This record gives sequence, C-alpha cells and structure tokens, in this order.
Amino acid sequence: MSVMAEKVESVRVAVVQAASVIMDREATVEKTVALTAQAAEKGADIIVFPEAFIPCYPRGLTFKTSVGSRSAEGRADWERYLANSVPVPSKTTDVLGKAAQKANAYLSIGVIERDTEFSRSTVYCTVLFFGPDGKLLGKHRKLKPTASERLIWGEGDGSTLTVVDTPYGKMGAMICWENYMPLARAAMYAKGIDLYLAPTADARDEWQCTLRHIAVEGRCFVIGCNQFTTKDMYPTDLACYDELVSAPEVMCTGGSAIVDPMGKYVAGPVFGKEEIIVGDLDLSLIPKSRFDLDVVGQYSRSDVFRLLVNEEKKVPVEWTSGF
Repeated sequence: MSVMAEKVESVRVAVVQAASVIMDREATVEKTVALTAQAAEKGADIIVFPEAFIPCYPRGLTFKTSVGSRSAEGRADWERYLANSVPVPSKTTDVLGKAAQKANAYLSIGVIERDTEFSRSTVYCTVLFFGPDGKLLGKHRKLKPTASERLIWGEGDGSTLTVVDTPYGKMGAMICWENYMPLARAAMYAKGIDLYLAPTADARDEWQCTLRHIAVEGRCFVIGCNQFTTKDMYPTDLACYDELVSAPEVMCTGGSAIVDPMGKYVAGPVFGKEEIIVGDLDLSLIPKSRFDLDVVGQYSRSDVFRLLVNEEKKVPVEWTSGF
C-alpha cells in the first residue's frame, strides 16, 4: 500500500534585494553565500536573487560603443566582464550549490553565464536553479536581451525553458523584459508554473503593474527580484568609468515584491535599500484562483489559437563523421 506524500500548504520565500560587487565574481559569490545564509536564518524554503547578480548588471555602461564604432576602452571593460562571468558547471556553481545545501533551500540566482561549449567568448543572461541537496537542477537563458543588452549578451533558445518540480509546486523563471513576450508567458503557463520568478533590472513603477498582471493572468505566485545599486558601488578603475559621470547617485532603486495569484502583494515592493524580503505563501490560493481562470485550460480556445514551442537546442556547428 502506497503512502501519499503529506500535502504542503505553505512555503516561505526570501527575495534578496542587494547589489553585486560589480565586475568581481569572487567577491559577489562570497556576498551571495553570506546573504543565502541570512535568508536561511529567516526560515526561507526558496531564496531568489536578481537578474545578472554575478558578476553584475552593467547599468549605465555603453562599453564606448556606437553604431559602426568600437573603442579600446570598451574592449578592455568587456574583457573584464567576460573574465568574471560564470561557466556552468564550474567551481563557482559548486560553491553556490553548497550554499543552497547548507541553507536547506531552493536557490535561484541570475548569473552571466560564459559559453563553454564553443568559442568560450559569448555570455548569456542566465538563471540557475539549485536544490536543497546542492544539485544544479537546471538553468534558463534569457531569450531576448533588451536594447543595448544585445551588444553584450547572446540569445537563449527553447531548450532552457526550464520548470523545476518542488514540493511547493512547479517553479520557473522569465527574466526582466522576457515577461513582455506574451507567447513566452503562455509557454510557462502551459508547463504548469505555480511559482513564477521574475528577476529583473527594471525599477520603474510600470514594472509593478507587470508583476501583478502576470500573477492574475497565470494564477500563480510571482516573485519579482531586483537590485539596489548606487554609483559609488562601481569600481573607479573601469576603462569607461567616465560614462558614469552624469549618472544618478542611485542607479537602481529596487522594487522587489511578491504577488499572490489574485494580484495582491504578499510582501513589498521595497525601494531604496538592500533588504531580504520574506513572504509566506498560502499555496491553496493557486487552485482557488484557477476556479474561474485557467488560461491553458478552461479559459483557452485551442480550436482558435495554438502555440508551437520549439525546445530544440540550437548549435552553431554540428560535427559528423561523414555524409
């Protein structure tokens, strides 16, 4: 006779609103480990970090590039960014996994992932998922970098539309303005997402509308996580540091928040400081909220609309022993 698993009724989520140690992978990893431990002390079952936390989201930098022109200074800062990016897997991911294991929590964190399969010179804006046992459970690469992000980041593909099974429901992530891609959201809903992570670099008031809309649309908990960053956190030895002269003192104000499936705030939003934001999520709200709206179930019209998702891994080179 099988024994049914005990139903999990709630989960405590910690959203880490903090700044990277900009352009310094090792120091940022050290900070990550410390913040993960602090979140664990607050009883977190799931710990979420912002977009591009390791080594940084290079807000305000153009790498001295314009249409048709690059510069030696920009190449120098790019080399530094590349050198501090994160191969997956690597010693860095081993350290992050051990931090998750010590915290006995699921850990989601944004990194700049360095390609290790081909040229080793392309980076991706990636979310990594670790389990409480410390294992790397999967990753999601941002499908479409926004605006000038396309200069520095490659594009992900459908092979990393990752959703992780947890005792609290299915958990996945869409990064920043990927969340303005309706078909990408629909794909995540179709994967049955319950805990929708939305790490971002967007601190606008409008972003709060986005978080709440997704929660209501998908009838899922939405966890928005951003950094709080000031100009004095940037290393002054950047080759393009002069680009920051006219930048505001507060580069990113935050706005991290947790929203329930009916669009109500569980915690936050928090602006203007570093903080670990904690929310206790009543998981019964997920099925209750879907009573009248299930956008990939009884509120869909597959006879009129249909979405095709290509999850094939895209590779630039394929090797063969013959034709």
